[in-house]
Amino acid sequence: MRAKETSGLSLWRQWPERWQGWWELRQRTPRRLLGLSLTAGQLEAAVVERVNGQLNITQTTQVPMALDPLTAEPELVGREIRQHLDAAGIRVRVCVLDLPLEHVLSLSVSLPDLPAEDQESLLTVEAERTFPHNLEELRLAMARFGAPGGPGQGMVLALARDRAERFEATLRAAQLRMWSLAPGLCALDPPESSTEAGVVALWPVSNCIQLQIVAGGLLFVLRALEGMFDWEGPNRVLLVDELLRELRLSLGQLPPPWEERIRILRVWGRSEAATELAEKLIQPAARLGLRVEQVRSLPETMWGLAMPHGSSPSAAVALAARALAGRPALFEFLPTRPSVWQQLRKRYASRRFTTVSLALGGVAGLLGAAFLAHQSQLWYWERQWRRMESSVRELERIQARIRQYRPWFDESFRSLMVLRRLTEAFPEDGTVSAKTVEIRDNGRVVCTGTARDQAALLKALDRLRAMSEVRNVQVEQMRGNAPMQFGFHLQWGESGGS
Repeated sequence: MRAKETSGLSLWRQWPERWQGWWELRQRTPRRLLGLSLTAGQLEAAVVERVNGQLNITQTTQVPMALDPLTAEPELVGREIRQHLDAAGIRVRVCVLDLPLEHVLSLSVSLPDLPAEDQESLLTVEAERTFPHNLEELRLAMARFGAPGGPGQGMVLALARDRAERFEATLRAAQLRMWSLAPGLCALDPPESSTEAGVVALWPVSNCIQLQIVAGGLLFVLRALEGMFDWEGPNRVLLVDELLRELRLSLGQLPPPWEERIRILRVWGRSEAATELAEKLIQPAARLGLRVEQVRSLPETMWGLAMPHGSSPSAAVALAARALAGRPALFEFLPTRPSVWQQLRKRYASRRFTTVSLALGGVAGLLGAAFLAHQSQLWYWERQWRRMESSVRELERIQARIRQYRPWFDESFRSLMVLRRLTEAFPEDGTVSAKTVEIRDNGRVVCTGTARDQAALLKALDRLRAMSEVRNVQVEQMRGNAPMQFGFHLQWGESGGS
């Protein structure tokens, strides 16, 4: 019983949090978000809150995961995530998820000067021609970038539909509501903030390195470099030659006007892997004309909002900060949420929808008429009450005073009535006489006395039973013969006259 009470109390306490998640999903910009990252068997979570133009990181946790989100059942993985969040005291329900780039296919396309609809169609055609999967099996996310005085650049990212649905099912099992599913590197080092000097951004995550190349506000490369680390006994070693080869190949994909503008190689993070990566690339990057810089903290301002000073770089935090600033993710893989009205329009065809609408309108009209009739009755009786209200109040006041000053004694004279009825039942010749009469509060009357014989006593009892106020006459004792002693009791009622 105690366990059931505790469980019910826990659900009651969690109800405002569940409601908060449902409500914030329907706002244009939420007030706080949970940034999540599930990479390399690690769960990273951070609660980011927007207060008066400033972002605060209120709660963080980073724990190893026992289950792999890509192979284990989503319900089990979600349950483990929920346990870790509860252990850290994190109750925020709305979340953004950092999508690892190793799960994503990317395609960069130079865009001609066309309307936006035609550019999007061109990107779709190129994706269908390039990606080794049917587009029905993928979720596509597109972004277009314009350069002043030159051709634009477009990029298409593709994610397997079943993998995206697995992520969604996992977070649903963790009792979370998704706000965004997007790559975090684009939020950590946004292409919109790049200057004319091109930037190669590297973000080491476990055994791979996420790569982004931006120049002049155009995004050219976004991919994951896998197999960049190797193990020599217990130590993990960076494969510098393999990394440089991938950098040369990626830089070689840039159009000629932009390849020469890449000047900065930016390494994000303050981990040992990030520090090793920045130190070992200083000299090789210099031969490529790149200057290495390691960013150990998030910028103090992101999208017009102040960030906490000295915050550790985090893709999950950057995604949450971008969403809290009202900026949609650059590549969003979460489907748009249709409104209830859109779902109804999509579900019902035109004729069927018209029929259903007319039926619903008729029902609404009947309900409105019934409500109006009921309301008119309420109005009528309210007018009647207002007319008599003063008289009723005066009567209630008089009755209250009467109850206050009425006599405390009983006006029914029950004791006298009981004695009267006993006297009427006993014969006048004295053959039956009473010694004691006890009248109790519950109406029970106990009488003892003497009788000449049994026949005289029984006649007296019959006369008592015939009286309307008397019920349940029962003889308790009869002793002796002439005279005899008796005792009986009865139940007195108030049904008779007084």
